[in-house]
Amino acid sequence: MTRAHGVIAAGILSAALPCALLLGAQTGNSKAGDKNLAARTYFTDVVLVNQDGQEMRFFSDLIEGKTVMVITFFTTCTGICPPMNRNLEQIQSWLDDRLGKDVHMLAISVDPLHDTPPRMKEYARRYHAKPGWYFLGGKKENVDLALKKLGQYVEAKDDHSPIMIIGNQRTGLWKKALALAKIEDLIKIVDSVVNDKPQEGSSN
Repeated sequence: MTRAHGVIAAGILSAALPCALLLGAQTGNSKAGDKNLAARTYFTDVVLVNQDGQEMRFFSDLIEGKTVMVITFFTTCTGICPPMNRNLEQIQSWLDDRLGKDVHMLAISVDPLHDTPPRMKEYARRYHAKPGWYFLGGKKENVDLALKKLGQYVEAKDDHSPIMIIGNQRTGLWKKALALAKIEDLIKIVDSVVNDKPQEGSSN
């Protein structure tokens, strides 16, 4: 059984994630190694490239053992992307030194052919991104695969989702929320996932 909790709060839209996304987020007597293998098999270790030009493996470097917040964006977006990233900037301040240690924030470009590392680096500066907040692009086929695994792939960049995915890979708790919601509501959701504990009987 997987754990996918939906939360209803003022100004926020949240629901369970697709079961496929939660492969390996098992409870009961499953071993941590089996859980990680299942999750790695699902998410894959497809290589993405961050704003510093560094290659990062999707599961092993970005998701494994972490709580993650994931949004999609593109650097020339003038609609929903700026307010979503401003919300992440405020969450970054709230996280403080947990960011980059047990928490990663991931902004994955839906326009990777245009969003090169230098463009993403400049974009990251606008929001004072600190270590642990990754703006990700790379080969289009790799980015497309990562987005499909998250249920966030779109044919046209302007159709990308305003949904934030929040997951704790260690415990298997995943939620999604409207990334444009009031920051206090988003922080409540993030807090519940970051501070989730393994269920009794789990080997995590």
